[in-house]
Amino acid sequence: MAPDTSLSSGETAYASLIAALRNGDFAPGDRLREEDVAKRLDLSRTPVREALRRLETAGVIEHRPRIGAVIRKLSQTEIVELYEMRIVLERTAARMAAQHGSEAEFDALEEMNARLEAARQTPTLGAAINQDFHAALYRAARNRFLLSSADAINTALILLGPTTYHDPERVRIVVMQHADVITALRQRDGDMAASAAEAHLQTSLRYRLKGLSS
Repeated sequence: MAPDTSLSSGETAYASLIAALRNGDFAPGDRLREEDVAKRLDLSRTPVREALRRLETAGVIEHRPRIGAVIRKLSQTEIVELYEMRIVLERTAARMAAQHGSEAEFDALEEMNARLEAARQTPTLGAAINQDFHAALYRAARNRFLLSSADAINTALILLGPTTYHDPERVRIVVMQHADVITALRQRDGDMAASAAEAHLQTSLRYRLKGLSS
């Protein structure tokens, strides 16, 4: 994909760094040395410095004495709190999407879910498709303030670390639960859509917590 030339150099660096974090190029606990990040992303140090400051403001990285910038690791309590907020927002998004979303948008969700199922053996691709699925659900809700709140949560999700999609059984469950959400949306049943969205995220939380103990 060609870079968005409408972005400033700082915004480009931020977008590139976010993408690298989502792709697992950097992981929680990693040190982010300005010069190393700039070299890895093929960017100059000034916009990278700006991007790192922005990530620090967002709570993604923290500065440690004698070490420098480090990607934060979430505690179990923080992971639970993050999912609690995600459930609140996604229940709302699903309920509103059932009311405002178009059939074309539901078709797009169906298509993404099919691609996710086909990507069972490619965890990173599957995780990216899943992110697209949830972003599309929020857009179908037709509420810019909800979208803004979701953006903050999605940035924090970077701190969860590697995808849990390395287990094909995990992907099978995700696809099934996504299908439940889509069915409720097509039926224009907001309550059912909200419940299906919550059930999906509760399962995701269980997998995350299981990963902590393994």
